[in-house]
Amino acid sequence: MSDSDKLLYLLPDVRDGINRKERLVLYCLTQTQNEFKDRNVPTITLYGRVLEHIDMSQAEFQQILSKMVRLTRNSDDPTRLG
Repeated sequence: MSDSDKLLYLLPDVRDGINRKERLVLYCLTQTQNEFKDRNVPTITLYGRVLEHIDMSQAEFQQILSKMVRLTRNSDDPTRLG
């Protein structure tokens, strides 16, 4: 993979602000949730599905998941820190 291709996976899309790696994680999550009949998907299963498409370290995968959790939290939740 060339350096310019690597940059494409890191640059956020102007439409929604997520990059290709984050979009791939969301895609894999959606597909796997459908297979699990909308039940929770184990993290290791999701990570394996992502690895079928792209090489990604566990740390990078965890960072993406953490970012997605922060983006989906309800800001009106009184138990939320920050």
